[in-house]
Amino acid sequence: MNQIKCPNCGEVFTIDESNYESIVKQVRDHQFNEELKIRQKDFDERLKKELELLKTKNEKDNQKLLNEKDKLIESLKSELNNKDTETKLKVNEALSEKEKQISQLIADKQAQKDAYEAKLSTKDEQIAYYKDFKARQSTKMIGENLEQHCLYEFNRVRPLFKNAYFEKDNDASKGSKGDFIFRDYDEDNTEIVSIMFEMKNEADETATKHKNEDFLSKLDKDRKEKGCEYAVLVSLLEMDNDLYNEGIVDMSHKYEKMYVVRPQNFIPIITILRNANLNSLNYKKELIVAQNQDIDFKNFENNMNVFKEAFGKNYELASRKFLDAIDDIDRTIKALEKTKADLQSSERNLRLANDKAQDLSIKKLTKNAPSIAKKLNKE
Repeated sequence: MNQIKCPNCGEVFTIDESNYESIVKQVRDHQFNEELKIRQKDFDERLKKELELLKTKNEKDNQKLLNEKDKLIESLKSELNNKDTETKLKVNEALSEKEKQISQLIADKQAQKDAYEAKLSTKDEQIAYYKDFKARQSTKMIGENLEQHCLYEFNRVRPLFKNAYFEKDNDASKGSKGDFIFRDYDEDNTEIVSIMFEMKNEADETATKHKNEDFLSKLDKDRKEKGCEYAVLVSLLEMDNDLYNEGIVDMSHKYEKMYVVRPQNFIPIITILRNANLNSLNYKKELIVAQNQDIDFKNFENNMNVFKEAFGKNYELASRKFLDAIDDIDRTIKALEKTKADLQSSERNLRLANDKAQDLSIKKLTKNAPSIAKKLNKE
């Protein structure tokens, strides 16, 4: 049983266990509910404050984001405007540059066209000139006049080549010869360049038309036989062949240091080859010095070898004589030793003979001859 005192009147009640538990439960539930309400209220108030703070914070953050977004939008708009302006400027510049390039190309094309037309006109004039030149010559005189033309052109500029040799090749001792040989030298008489020239031409009415390549093999042979560095064919053949009408034609892919030119390029080819070799003249001089030094060394080496060979022969002869003398001495020593032995043997025999002679007596001599002993005794 449990007793409960009333807090108002002070009266004491006695209740059983089950009722007591029920009352306690009621009181506990009431207190719990009251406390729950208080806590709920506090929680609601704190939640409300936090929500308000969160809302305020979110509003500030949102406002900040909005401000940043607005700034970004303004920046992008400004950048886009700048890009647009820059792009327009670049496009305008590109268009302007392209227009300049187009104008330049048009001008270049026109210049090339004018140059080509001028060149074509010059070529036609040259062809007409040389055809007229050939038409006025006999077949025999055509080649000779081309040679005379080249000789005249060279003599006209000879002051530029004061140490040069340019003459007809008249040496046919090896079976053939070229037309002209050109050699140029510096002040030290060192050769700068040498060229074998062949001049070829023919009349338009000639039945059999020759080609430039028909003469290259012989020209190459003449160049090598006459010790020239370069070979040049001055030709009026194949007048319609643009390859030879363009200028100087390098034929080195077929023959070493070989060129084919029209007469108007006769002097230019000499100048070009001379200037090219002039740049390498110092190297050529150094090579000549080195070659001379090599020759001197070889001569020294040859002289040394001759001396060594002669000395070797003399040494071998002296050695052989010395050995022969040694052999003779050995033979003499052996002979003397034999003579010495013979003399020693003779001396011994003489000594024995002397001893025997000293030991000789009448008694010994007549030992087996009693009649002689008797006679000697009587005497």
